Amino acid sequence: MTQQTHESGSTVTTATTPAPGAPEPVDAVPEVVVRAPLAPASPPLAEPRPLGEHRVWPRTFHDRLTAPLPGWRAMARFAREGAVRPDPEGLVDIPRLPYEPGPLPRVGADTLAVTWAGHASWVVRIGGLTVLTDPVWSRRILGTPARVTPVGVPWDSLPPVDAVVISHNHYDHLDAPTLSRLPRDTAVFAPAGLGRWFRRRRFTRVTELDWWEGAQLDGVRFDFVPAHHWSKRTLTDTCHSLWGGWVMTATDGQRLYFAGDTGYGHWFGRIGRRYPGIDLALMPIGAYEPRWWLSDVHCDPEEAVQATLDLGARRMAPMHWGTFVLSAEPVMEPLTRVRAAWEKAGLARTDLWDLPVGASRVLEPDPRLRGCLADLRGPATPGTAPRRTAESPEYVQYEDDPTARRGTAPDAAG
Repeated sequence: MTQQTHESGSTVTTATTPAPGAPEPVDAVPEVVVRAPLAPASPPLAEPRPLGEHRVWPRTFHDRLTAPLPGWRAMARFAREGAVRPDPEGLVDIPRLPYEPGPLPRVGADTLAVTWAGHASWVVRIGGLTVLTDPVWSRRILGTPARVTPVGVPWDSLPPVDAVVISHNHYDHLDAPTLSRLPRDTAVFAPAGLGRWFRRRRFTRVTELDWWEGAQLDGVRFDFVPAHHWSKRTLTDTCHSLWGGWVMTATDGQRLYFAGDTGYGHWFGRIGRRYPGIDLALMPIGAYEPRWWLSDVHCDPEEAVQATLDLGARRMAPMHWGTFVLSAEPVMEPLTRVRAAWEKAGLARTDLWDLPVGASRVLEPDPRLRGCLADLRGPATPGTAPRRTAESPEYVQYEDDPTARRGTAPDAAG
């Protein structure tokens, strides 16, 4: 399959590092960052699209796939092996899954804060806005067992929600019962082709974006970026809407990347160059086994760490684990492996925000730099971090734009 490109120095004060192997005690004590000016975005960002714009899209986005969808052989192997849930031994640690709900932190307009509600659902506070990512507050989603950890943030405790971002239409990321609880004038940022789904439910402020496009809401810019994934919600709509991640940038320059669902591949380096200076990457680390079935659409923990390096992001917060049992790895394995990969990469332990479900972290700009961070955005050398390759399990190859990985078996649930 032909790969599609479709392109139109810091000082940190943090809390004490937890003991190895123990869940990190998390509170909302702010982290203060001072950074030096670095290189500008390359290429420059496109002008923002109008909010709520009605647009005409292609019937299919199959040309955006970076790996083929499963064929008959893959489906036959899946039916024969059927290993999509952990064995009993892999489930015994469910009571140990980290769950520490707490109150949402108080924040100002110049504060970036995140609270993990579970799976890919975050309460993001940026530029004075409250943003929900892929909100799923339901106990069950179609085709999977019930949640193994409760929602980390009670719905009634949420502040007014200013915006929602959706990565793609799989049921564990696009949950109709949760979205039905929102006011219909909530701003929705959705992938190309998904606006009709929201408008049928009478949402009135729906902005659909293609890859590399952005729009602004009250000074915060929302950019839709590529991912190595796919879309499907019914038997007849495979890849009829796009999939991707989101970059949110406040007027003071604070920047967050939400990956949604994605495998590992070449897009991360390109995102890092176009959106330099990412302060925090919300990265999926779970639902990765068996690899022959899921490697093209879901990162494993080591790939998530490498993707963070490719992005040039300064911090990483793991997600997409410990909430729904979607695949065959033991339930605690993603956390153990991501901590080990982070340490192996020589990264500061305080920059891995491995939050329990329900916990929050806060990042505030240094008071001396408030109002001028937007002039200091720069990459933490995206594209120069060593990249794992098929030839070696170690980080030995330096490449800026490798060929996208190819495989055969995206998951059905997303």
